[in-house]
Amino acid sequence: MTLGWGAGYADIIKENKLFEAYYQELGLVPEGEFDQFMAAMREPLPATIRITGYKSHAKEILHCLKNKYFKEIQEVEIDGQKIEAPQPLSWYPDELAWHTNMSRKILRKSPLLEKFHQFLVSETESGNISRQEAVSMIPPLLMKIEPHHKILDMCAAPGSKTAQLIEMLHSDMDVPFPEGFVIANDVDNKRCYLLVHQAKRLNSPCIMVVNHDASCIPRLQIDTEDGQKGTLFYDRILCDVPCSGDGTMRKNIDVWKKWTTSNSLHLHGLQIRIAVRGVEQLAVGGRMVYSTCSLNPIEDEAVIATLLEKSEGALELADASVDLPGLKWMPGVTKWKLMTKEGQWYKDWSEVPVNRHTQIRPTMFPPTDTEKLANMKLERCMRILPHHQNTGGFFVAVLVKKAPMPWNRRFPKLRKEQSSSSVPQPEDSPVGTPLPETPLEDGERDGGKEAGEDSPKEPEAGDQAKESNVCGPPPNKKMKRHGFKEDPFVFLTEDDPVFPPIESFYDLSPDFPKINVLTRTHEGKKRHLYMVSKELRNVMLNNSERMKVINTGVKVWSRNSDGEEFGCAFRLAQEGIYTLFPYIRSRMITVSVEDIKILLTQENPYLSKLEEDAHQQAKKMGMGSIVLKYRPDNSNPDGPQCPIELCGWRGKTSIRAFVPRNERFHYLRMLGVEVFRDKQGQGPREEEKEVKEEVKEGETENGNKDVSPKQELRGENRGDEHLKGDEREGGGENLTST
Repeated sequence: MTLGWGAGYADIIKENKLFEAYYQELGLVPEGEFDQFMAAMREPLPATIRITGYKSHAKEILHCLKNKYFKEIQEVEIDGQKIEAPQPLSWYPDELAWHTNMSRKILRKSPLLEKFHQFLVSETESGNISRQEAVSMIPPLLMKIEPHHKILDMCAAPGSKTAQLIEMLHSDMDVPFPEGFVIANDVDNKRCYLLVHQAKRLNSPCIMVVNHDASCIPRLQIDTEDGQKGTLFYDRILCDVPCSGDGTMRKNIDVWKKWTTSNSLHLHGLQIRIAVRGVEQLAVGGRMVYSTCSLNPIEDEAVIATLLEKSEGALELADASVDLPGLKWMPGVTKWKLMTKEGQWYKDWSEVPVNRHTQIRPTMFPPTDTEKLANMKLERCMRILPHHQNTGGFFVAVLVKKAPMPWNRRFPKLRKEQSSSSVPQPEDSPVGTPLPETPLEDGERDGGKEAGEDSPKEPEAGDQAKESNVCGPPPNKKMKRHGFKEDPFVFLTEDDPVFPPIESFYDLSPDFPKINVLTRTHEGKKRHLYMVSKELRNVMLNNSERMKVINTGVKVWSRNSDGEEFGCAFRLAQEGIYTLFPYIRSRMITVSVEDIKILLTQENPYLSKLEEDAHQQAKKMGMGSIVLKYRPDNSNPDGPQCPIELCGWRGKTSIRAFVPRNERFHYLRMLGVEVFRDKQGQGPREEEKEVKEEVKEGETENGNKDVSPKQELRGENRGDEHLKGDEREGGGENLTST
């Protein structure tokens, strides 16, 4: 990871006369500030980082950043100039987001900054820190998410906002399965895998990544509490639509030469179609946040005004002015006009010549009815300008749904079997949405049809019954032609023979939800077991024919054939330990800070290396997979003040932690041990040698002689694809005591 966005593009001239003329004429920037606005646009964007807020470790990372790295940075001088320490974003809660003007060039000039950079890289890979543009953090904060909310992220890749949504669901870390979930969608199959990578770092059983065109994302069915089939309506929807991106010029320098007004004209229809599809699937009382990284009213207020007009009062703009104190923003505009790429201006639809009617549509102009316009309260939209708080440009609006959409009310679709047992819901709009009675404007007709088209044909009851516990990729041939073919998601039944040995070995509590466990194969031995929440299972089993699922579930157990001789062929996976931990009642060893240091810096230490308390617990325990549990010690304020659970293995005479490399580094830093790479050709400095010697001692004294499972050292058996060869011992890094 490198800091300082927008570096390395020196050859691109940051000039675009059409852009300047357009925005100066529109008057979106306060009087007298246009020069500042343009100057800010030409400056590189500060790098921003966000500490993931749902992990109980967030405070520890913040403590480490503030009291170690940021203090050290303040003492660094480069070329006789003091480095400006990172600053918290004033409007982000709990100081969990920071920005800095340090560039890549500066980072290379000081060993202290190099350590800071490696810290950021390592913590990012283990999901504890996220690299994210400041304005991109705003929409999830305005959604007011609670753990029971069902959330749809319509255009989710690359996934930084999705990660925020997952964190908010898990605000209470004592609840392994929040009632809510996040369905993260993207139209681009390859970008879906980027999304999976982002979401996977958070190890949540409540996230599902799907691959659909957001403008016609299928309506999903679920089993309701009374056993009937119902339509899934989302409590919260994030609609961060594709846009021209002229607010990102500080980061994406090539926008300077590519920008024309026609970009916005081409995207306007798609943005409306996606937003319409969003509000159709929103529950009454729910919130949808619409956002773009464009400052153009054609992509912003024009889309919102169109939604409000077509909703006939079903939608209203929420006043979010007090939700983010400290954030500077401009109110939405109520007047704007259009300009073609040739520089021709139009104030009203009536001025547009017929030969332009396919490119320019009536919905692109402000409503002409002044009373209707005033009632829309477009000033409640929020515009973020780059020069106000040294950010990118951004637009965001919060919509609240007060009633079903009018075309759903006007044409309720009768099912083949209209039975009295179907549950009417106040927000219930039909499974298929016919077009509105008042036709959409010509330019939107296609979009309106897509946004309102019927859901894919319901699978017959018999089809569903054939494999009621399987959610595979849809059989649609067109879908299979694009992207990778996904393995099926097969839910286990409660009486699956895999469970009794697991239940017995780990003494699982009776309330362990076995039906939430799934695997990715029909035949052969199950290599990995995953878990999803009950609500996601409901969604998956009811929609296997209409949904293209890319990824879901958190890995909780992995097969270790050598474990069978100790009573269980499945060892715990570190990714799923926070999900499983509340249900495990045995195989647990309580460890101290010093024990964890030993376990994370030595490859396979003897049991006797542990402190007396942990040593005695381990001696009484049989061989096999274990949980190493740390609880904060109030008498030691310097130790971590959050609980830690690590997966491990109890060997014949030794014990080890099965923790991926970056997570090892993370926990070691929390314990006051810092890990960083030496520059090539340089050995460890004097103060490092003591810890390094300790590591070597553990390596030579114990070797690998009593590692019980023969294949334990393999990446796949350890649940740690990174710890191979020389990387097993701290990844070949120097472990520096601080």
